[in-house]
Amino acid sequence: MTRGRRLGIDVGAVRVGVALSDPDGILATPLVTVPRDADGGSDLRMLADLVAEHDIVQIVIGLPRTLAGREGPAAEAAQAFAAALAEVVDVPIALADERLTTVVAARQLSARGVKGRKQRAVVDQAAAVGILQGWLDAARSGRLGTES
Repeated sequence: MTRGRRLGIDVGAVRVGVALSDPDGILATPLVTVPRDADGGSDLRMLADLVAEHDIVQIVIGLPRTLAGREGPAAEAAQAFAAALAEVVDVPIALADERLTTVVAARQLSARGVKGRKQRAVVDQAAAVGILQGWLDAARSGRLGTES
């Protein structure tokens, strides 16, 4: 895996959670939640700004599959988001399986006493951390095969 920071992205209908890795690709941390703007594209522009600001070498976007491993409307939306983002950034974009990352993130936040409105504000970032950390761990262990 090449050295450099990576962005992890959890795409939702309302918000986009963003996580950032360290340059060595060991640890993912929450970065920001961006309001989703499917019509105006301001979310894509904000992400492009983050790519430039943090010298990002790769983006990892969560691909929500069903528990049976199938791709439904949410996966199609994530793929469309990835294609639209590829038009405004010049770094590779990988799609990573994100089954249950938002559910796990919400449970972890609840267990720490973060509930309601405060949880909604950060659950997307926590899900993005889960997506990116899982991808980083798989990349370091050689389970990705080839880097996308």
